[in-house]
Amino acid sequence: MSTDQVDIEKENETSNIQEEVHSIEESTVSVNQDNVDHVKDYKYAGFWMRFWAYLLDIIVIGSINRILVYPIFRLFDLPMDENSIFTPVSIMTAIIFYAYFVLMTKYFGQTLGKMAFGLKVISLKESKLNWSTIVFREWIGRFISGTVLILYIIIGFLPKKQGIHDLFADTTVIHERPS
Repeated sequence: MSTDQVDIEKENETSNIQEEVHSIEESTVSVNQDNVDHVKDYKYAGFWMRFWAYLLDIIVIGSINRILVYPIFRLFDLPMDENSIFTPVSIMTAIIFYAYFVLMTKYFGQTLGKMAFGLKVISLKESKLNWSTIVFREWIGRFISGTVLILYIIIGFLPKKQGIHDLFADTTVIHERPS
């Protein structure tokens, strides 16, 4: 084989590889653009809708504690003193609080309060919420937001209506039914 033929074959191989890379890049851009367009179609839930849903969730959690936790503590004559966050009843009510938000969000994408107001939690990066995202959002993020309550106010000012816990987990809350 002559050196000219070898050079031509190398150029053809290089050209084929460049075409494949270009094709892959185009398909990646197309997929990423589809995800962005999909997210843009949502109507984001603002501060007040989320606030009312959260109040309803607090009523549900308080009811669960009053129906299950407190009677069990009374039945076994366990101390009901809530003066410290490390008392058994405080620990149990905190477990109920966080378990409610984590489990409801994982299995339904929404809590009962969000269901009542037609809201849903979505991931901005993935099609489905995964455990690590939910635990980070509902446990760690909510703890941080709950520690400094003013951080919830930023929901009203950000374009995707995200709280600090949403920003950390790359999630947001949307209206389930677009208006």
